Amino acid sequence: MHRRQFLGTLAAVSVFPHDGFGQTSTSRLVAGVHRQQVLPAGYPGTEMWSFDAAFPGTALRARQGDRLAVTVENQLPQATSVHWHGLRLENRMDGVPGLTQAPIAKGASFDYNFALPDAGTYWYHSHAKSMEQIERGLYGPLIINEIDPPDVDQDITLMIDDIRLEQDGSFAAFDNFHDLSHAGRIGNLWLANGQIDPAYPLKRGERVRVRLINAANARVFTLGLQGFDGWVVALDGMPLNEPQTLPEELVLAPAQRIDLIVDVTTDDEEAFLITFERDGGYAIAHFPVSGPSKAARSEKVILPPNPDFPIDLANARTATLLIDGGAMGGMRAARVDGQELGARELAGRGLFWALNGVAGRPETPLLDLSLGESARIGMANNTAFPHGMHLHGMHFSEVLADGSLGPLRDTILLNPQETRKIAFQAHNPGDWLFHCHMLAHHQAGMGSWIRVSA
Repeated sequence: MHRRQFLGTLAAVSVFPHDGFGQTSTSRLVAGVHRQQVLPAGYPGTEMWSFDAAFPGTALRARQGDRLAVTVENQLPQATSVHWHGLRLENRMDGVPGLTQAPIAKGASFDYNFALPDAGTYWYHSHAKSMEQIERGLYGPLIINEIDPPDVDQDITLMIDDIRLEQDGSFAAFDNFHDLSHAGRIGNLWLANGQIDPAYPLKRGERVRVRLINAANARVFTLGLQGFDGWVVALDGMPLNEPQTLPEELVLAPAQRIDLIVDVTTDDEEAFLITFERDGGYAIAHFPVSGPSKAARSEKVILPPNPDFPIDLANARTATLLIDGGAMGGMRAARVDGQELGARELAGRGLFWALNGVAGRPETPLLDLSLGESARIGMANNTAFPHGMHLHGMHFSEVLADGSLGPLRDTILLNPQETRKIAFQAHNPGDWLFHCHMLAHHQAGMGSWIRVSA
């Protein structure tokens, strides 16, 4: 079977089965407590919660068309679960407590097993008390290699994060009302792969695939690469039909990913990944460059497509999502479990945000769709803060001003007072979470869900 036939077979599989896929990659992840030196030398170590005593957790790799079987053992002091972010997988494997599975109790384990129809850059992370558990280190990269991967000299994954530590190495207190009602938990330490400004040696003229993953609680990173030329080739795991020339700035909201294929073009001894902040640009990772320059490669790389599920905009079901709440505006009232509560009662429960006037996941879905039906959601951010809206189980396209569809994504950034429209085909049955990935905002009320019935 050649690759086009293979991808066509994948596209026809809307309920991802236990058969019809290749070999199974098996892993075991132990969620537990360990100490790691995160602050600079001379400061105390930090007690992390992590997978396999590593921060970030073990890099999981598999091949498109295979299955992934992972047993997660919980040795944490509280219950947890694992969400496989961006994967279009079976609903019961999605890892959302109270929606797709019961949480994994302390001392218990859970067997995840699912097909991998899509190649690309993904990640796995806790989906229980996420603001705390992800901040403490419960995440890792998940890379699904293409059947025909691009020809590169190196493949580098960079999980970008910011965490908030005290000078004694401990985590600053969680669940303060400022984080819940403002921009979220913004850290005071920038990290790449759990380190401050790590180094990745390169040779002049090398072609490199750089996979950027924003694992931060709430920070929207504005990033730039210095010393490289190349292209953006994928967003949120999904290949672009037409790669984009590498821009000066790359905006990466929490949970989003960007794949780059770049050539080392600098004549200097170092290249850099920069984060742009209000007071200037700072290196978040650097690349020592050595050796004589290799012959430049001018050809543009286009990644092979993932299975496609066409969107029928003309006949799409429609819904509206109004985002209200937070400081500097706030909400006077919202419904919780069918009961109307005032601002003081909501704050007493740690609820500061509402979607369509409801704080917390509602009893009824935002949309109740039939398998194969297309949907369009108009979203309005009526607040003073940005929100990264993430849909589980399916990818969507932004509906652009001219009516055309943008690239496939699983997370979209809405800036303050901004409106956006997204559309998708409901090709994956189940109950799918739709929430803000500024994790404090989700905890404080910004969560809904969509049902797809077979």
